[in-house]
Amino acid sequence: MSRNPEAISAVLEESVKGTTLEIESLCAEIVTCLLKKHKYAKRAEVSMKSDFMIMKKSPVTKRKTQEMTNIMADAIGYRDDGKVVIRKMIGAEVVGMTVCPCAKESTQESAKQELLKFLDDETTQKVMETVSFASHNQRGRGMIMIEVPEQHLIRGEDLIRIIEDSMSAPVCELLKRSDENAVVIKAHENPMFVEDCVRNMVQKIITEYSHLPNDTLVTVRQVNEESIHRHNAFAEKVATLGELKKELKFVRNINEDS
Repeated sequence: MSRNPEAISAVLEESVKGTTLEIESLCAEIVTCLLKKHKYAKRAEVSMKSDFMIMKKSPVTKRKTQEMTNIMADAIGYRDDGKVVIRKMIGAEVVGMTVCPCAKESTQESAKQELLKFLDDETTQKVMETVSFASHNQRGRGMIMIEVPEQHLIRGEDLIRIIEDSMSAPVCELLKRSDENAVVIKAHENPMFVEDCVRNMVQKIITEYSHLPNDTLVTVRQVNEESIHRHNAFAEKVATLGELKKELKFVRNINEDS
């Protein structure tokens, strides 16, 4: 209908006049207004995405820098036996760095064989334990979307931290040489596959948000932009918090038994 854009604009103007602070709550407010104004509508969805500024310090020189990342929110409203039900989500997408474990293992083995040509076994082993070996890097893009139940608050800053901590190393816009060295070494000491990043995020979510209801919906995604392949690596997990807890408990039991 030609009047739809006008009606939607009116709802947006009405919603942003309020004092709502959380982006997901603003989405929920817009959904509520839409369903009130359009009595015939059975369902309404609103999605928002915004740049979000964070302050970071470089790892060694502690230089401060402002960096931008993405923060997202969704809200879905539907009618259930005459009542309006609202479900809202908040999320973040963060860029980090990952290092390929396979390539590192390969370069370590080839270096070891070369070292053994002129060093004894003990000295070679000391070198292997001391020196950082090369691998190929990826720019990783981690994403978390998590449902925000009523009477609960989830901060976007906390999701950003979880995503960053789940990769080989965080990246920083402003780095001096000593900072670059620290980032590269940290990343190569912590190589991981794309699915490892997803597992890390899931574990941290369970630890930090174990108080949320078990039916809380969680989406975790990681895309690694490959440097030596034409394709990218992708991993994703969509489940409720209760399902994730059961899976993690199952994996821990297997590890303990083995």
